[in-house]
Amino acid sequence: MEAAGLRRRRNKKAPIGTFLLLMSLFLPASCLLEEVKKQPTCPHGDYLTEEGICCNKCSPGFKLVEKCHAVGQRSNCTACPADQFTDQMNFTPNCRRCRRCKQKNEEVAAPCERHQNTVCRCKKGFYRFRIDSETSECRRCSTCRPDEQQEHPCSQDENTVCGCKENFYRGTRGVCEACKNCSDECKLHCTSPPMLNTKGPDRTNSLVPVVAGVAAVAAVTLVLGIFITYMTTKRFTKRKLLKPSSQLAEASPDSCQESLVYSEEPSENNVKAQSCVMDQETSNLPDCVPLEIRIPELIYSVLDLVPVLQVKQLVRCLGVKDSEIEQADLDHRSCREAHYQMLRVWAERGSRAAGGGRALLLPLPLLQELIDKLRLMHLGRAAEELETKYCIQ
Repeated sequence: MEAAGLRRRRNKKAPIGTFLLLMSLFLPASCLLEEVKKQPTCPHGDYLTEEGICCNKCSPGFKLVEKCHAVGQRSNCTACPADQFTDQMNFTPNCRRCRRCKQKNEEVAAPCERHQNTVCRCKKGFYRFRIDSETSECRRCSTCRPDEQQEHPCSQDENTVCGCKENFYRGTRGVCEACKNCSDECKLHCTSPPMLNTKGPDRTNSLVPVVAGVAAVAAVTLVLGIFITYMTTKRFTKRKLLKPSSQLAEASPDSCQESLVYSEEPSENNVKAQSCVMDQETSNLPDCVPLEIRIPELIYSVLDLVPVLQVKQLVRCLGVKDSEIEQADLDHRSCREAHYQMLRVWAERGSRAAGGGRALLLPLPLLQELIDKLRLMHLGRAAEELETKYCIQ
């Protein structure tokens, strides 16, 4: 009975004990956090000892002999002995042993020093093959086969990279095979035209002179064609311009010559005939007789020959005032009609000054002045065209 009573009392106290156990698990963690917050933080390059003192670390190439015992003291460090090193700031009492280049085909690239370990490298003609993250070995560099060409040379960390030569492809067996046609797997590897199995020396070099000769002949033919086309076009243009002059020269000496006088507007074709009897002495005229210089026809010829951006410069050189140029721009929305009006102002003014009244025939001296101004503006081609058309010698 007493034993049963004791068990009942223990069972009643069990929840209280469990609660206290849980509290004991959480309390140390919070206390630990507070304790950590109370610990001092050491400056960079120092470390905290078990006694709560900040001591300086030893530099690379040194090891700790005795730590400091009070604030303001310095740790006692000593240099690493031969064949040992430390490559970081530390507070360890022991240095690390230097590495030895033990592998076959391996040599020392940099000897061991107090602050760095030995640096090993593969000998010439070998490369480092990584077996895993910590293990490697030096293997001999591969050489390319006769049907291969080197794409990347062998280095310390990479083997030779070989690719198939031109007109070869890497087959399913991993070896380079010759291309027989330019289809399927060989489409991107063979030249055009496809290589054929021929006996004797390489025919590529023999085709070079033939290709060069054909190219030279084609170039000469092209130049000759351009030159002939240019000369034919030039002759045709001159004949077309000289056609009216030749028609006048062929006219009978007993016939009447008509002087065509256009109205002021160039778009109208009102013609007034003036008859005149040619003297017997005019039958012996030279081959090229100057044509009558009709102002509208001359102006349109000038507008066709002179670039648009240089027309205003030309009329200024001929003496047309800026106010007259601006008035022409205001009166005509079309650029060509405005330029026509500017040249007509010059032509009519010169014709009146020469005693021609309102007649639309330009005196020859004014045409010569126009040609001289064109040459001063470096428009020699336009000047030559006008000289050819009006037989100016």
